[in-house]
Amino acid sequence: MAIEPELIYIVVYVTIGGVLGSLAAHLCPVGGAPAAMGTATGIATGTIQILLGAVVTGLFTAATVSTFTNNIVLVMISGAVGATIMMQVTMFFANILYGFGCGITPTSGRVAVDPITKADQTSYKTPQTDGHGIPDVVFISGTLGGFSGGAGGALMYYTLLHYAHFTYGTAVIAALGIFVASAIIASYNIRGTIEGFQDPKFKRVHLALIPTVVISILCSLVVVIATIALRGA
Repeated sequence: MAIEPELIYIVVYVTIGGVLGSLAAHLCPVGGAPAAMGTATGIATGTIQILLGAVVTGLFTAATVSTFTNNIVLVMISGAVGATIMMQVTMFFANILYGFGCGITPTSGRVAVDPITKADQTSYKTPQTDGHGIPDVVFISGTLGGFSGGAGGALMYYTLLHYAHFTYGTAVIAALGIFVASAIIASYNIRGTIEGFQDPKFKRVHLALIPTVVISILCSLVVVIATIALRGA
């Protein structure tokens, strides 16, 4: 018996979406509790929270666009743009709070010189801290992370909606559930805080991508089984 193309699309696109989500988690600036005290670079939240925040925003925009077009590229771009804007606004206001509330300069704690602007970082880093705020390179990395996460979430949503034929609400919840698995794996790999692609921890991203592929495939197979069961019903 021939396998229907829609079932293959579910496995492929859900897996790609999971990988994009895991990559996004390593690109977004996760500062955790130290960032809340201004003693570490990044946003004062965890890996799972920051990823889900970006994805939820992306799903809002993707769901809106999907109501008047079935173009998968437009839906992915809309999700990516929505998540990117959310990340940029969060990072911008984080810098406002750090700069005017704490009186500290956005500085990387992982590199001596900003690889994008070539600005000195060490001279502005407070002793005994791991940087603070959202410096230029971290802002750019967070922007890329938001774009990647939003695109991955939108791709999953589109797949579950049009190929698995889930309802709007079920597609959103299922996409978020798969993203949680990707975020948890990324969180274990990051182990604390990460600034983005310039952080030495980013070199370990492949250690998270491999299990993410496995988990995403398993999740997609569950979706395939549910799709076949719903058709039978």
